[in-house]
Amino acid sequence: MDLFSGTIQNLENALGRADIKQKVLTNNIANIDTPNYKAKKVSFRNLLDQETSNLEAVKTDYRHVDFTGSGDDYSIVSSSDTSYQQNGNNVDIDKEMTDLAENQINYQALVERMSGKFNSLKTVLTGGK
Repeated sequence: MDLFSGTIQNLENALGRADIKQKVLTNNIANIDTPNYKAKKVSFRNLLDQETSNLEAVKTDYRHVDFTGSGDDYSIVSSSDTSYQQNGNNVDIDKEMTDLAENQINYQALVERMSGKFNSLKTVLTGGK
């Protein structure tokens, strides 16, 4: 019997992903003036691929998307085909700051949900006192 129904582990995994994204975003912002630096982003596409690999689907046409997945939980990719500055740097500070704020809000919501889960467990363990 799973006591916590996987909720705490799912929240922990989500916090880990938000932490990784935070590190990549702050690294991009820190390198705003670095010549030829290319902005990086975290791709969690592999997670979706892993989840869809559990689905039983029948392809009725060769053009349909495969339901297979593999690899790590995430990958860090850089976009080398653009350049926003004269020195070859492609960090868009407005986009990075927007993504950073969004990630911080998401992280805070996850922390509050985790805290609420632990408070509920504490209430159960203390008998509502």
